[in-house]
Amino acid sequence: MSLDEATRQRIRSAIESHDVVLFMKGTPEAPQCGFSARVVQILGSFVPSFGSVDVLSDPAVREGIKEYSDWPTIPQLYVRGELVGGCDIVQELHASGELAAALGVAVPEAVAPRVEISDAAAAALRDALAGAPEGHVIHLSVDARHQSSLFLAPPAPTEVVAEANGVTLALDALSASRADGASLDVMPTPQGPAFRVSLPGAPSVRTLDVTELKRRLDAGESFELLDVRTPEEREIAHIPGAVLVDEAVVERLEKLPRDTTLVFHCHHGGRSQAAAEHFLSLGFTDVWNVVGGIDAWSIEVDPGVPRY
Repeated sequence: MSLDEATRQRIRSAIESHDVVLFMKGTPEAPQCGFSARVVQILGSFVPSFGSVDVLSDPAVREGIKEYSDWPTIPQLYVRGELVGGCDIVQELHASGELAAALGVAVPEAVAPRVEISDAAAAALRDALAGAPEGHVIHLSVDARHQSSLFLAPPAPTEVVAEANGVTLALDALSASRADGASLDVMPTPQGPAFRVSLPGAPSVRTLDVTELKRRLDAGESFELLDVRTPEEREIAHIPGAVLVDEAVVERLEKLPRDTTLVFHCHHGGRSQAAAEHFLSLGFTDVWNVVGGIDAWSIEVDPGVPRY
């Protein structure tokens, strides 16, 4: 199958639109093959966001990218317009430190972080380690979005170790720099107990009062103002410029750069706080919740907006 010009242009446009772009199966949030998932995990340890193309959604690109790059497999990673390679190459460059240099990420000196582990978490980690294959250790990974994960695997020679409450954790240099001051505990969830890693440097939802929101709107500042109420509530009252969040808006937002400013509001601030926390978990770093919601806007900014 020969690569047609329209497909070639779509591929070229994707590569030129991002400093880092991954042609993969699925999306970074939901990889559809293990090789794609591994490259996503590696990239996530260095950068908070990157461009991606789901080849499963475009058969022409799925076949065309192989001819375009003269590379037979997927995923394929491009950095500043140059092909880096597939999963094996990315893993090799990651291990050697060359990937960080290619991405322009400075890797700090590997220093063991200060970590606190609760008694409950320590007991659960020891139980997990007892059932692991010989030679495996507990790893703590913290990616560029400050999303953390705990997993069992053999140790790597470049990792550092942190010890607390009788438990040893292995971390790569970047994770170690992000995990300094972290605390590990166990929390109940509907699916059962789960580990909770609290990171002092992790981004959090910030609060915005309605007078400051009005000032930003009047100044023409660039941000996404998002209304998470129901369509029926919006019929009663709305803040000028706010966009009602539906499935199409969510899909659009998920494709935005992770440093985009997102400002959420609802009736009083509860639902918008939950929405803001959700987008924070997706890696967005500049997320705000309007305190008091549209009700506060009606009281403090524009009495012409009906209260309900």
